[in-house]
Amino acid sequence: MINFFAGCFDGMELSCGVEDGAVARLSFGKRDPTPDPPPEAVRLWKQVEEELAEYFAGERRAFDLPLRFSGTEFQRLVWEGLLKIPYGETRSYGEIASLIGRPGAARAVGAACHANPICILIPCHRIVGASGALTGFGGGLWAKKRLLTLEGAEFSG
Repeated sequence: MINFFAGCFDGMELSCGVEDGAVARLSFGKRDPTPDPPPEAVRLWKQVEEELAEYFAGERRAFDLPLRFSGTEFQRLVWEGLLKIPYGETRSYGEIASLIGRPGAARAVGAACHANPICILIPCHRIVGASGALTGFGGGLWAKKRLLTLEGAEFSG
C-alpha cells in the first residue's frame, strides 16, 4: 500500500508516495496524506523532506533515497537514463534515446518522461528540446525553469 505525504518546498507543493521502503511517487500538487501511516513510511518521508529541503537550499546535488520504479520496461530504461544526467546539466530527448540504445526514439522518450511518477528525484526537468529550449513538464514550465535555474543549468526560453 502506498502511504502519501505532502509538503511545500521553496513554494512548490509536492506529494510523495512511499511503498515498501522506497519512494514510489513524487508529484507536483498537494494530495491528502495517509492517516496513521506506519513508522517506517514516516521515517522515509522525513528523509525525503530533509533531502528535498537541502536540494532547494542548493546544498544537495544528488539524492540518496531508495526509489521504486513502476512502469514499462522502456519507461524504466528511460528513467534510469535520466538518473545519469548530472546536476546542472541538460540533455535532449534524442540524447537520452541514444544513451539508452534506442536512437530515433526521442518521442517515446518524451512520453516516458511525461509518465515519470517520481519528479525531481528522477530528473525529467533536465530534459530540453534539441535546440535547448524548454519543453513540456508535468509541474508546468515555470517549475521546470525554476528547477533548472536552481541547478545553474543552461537552457533557452
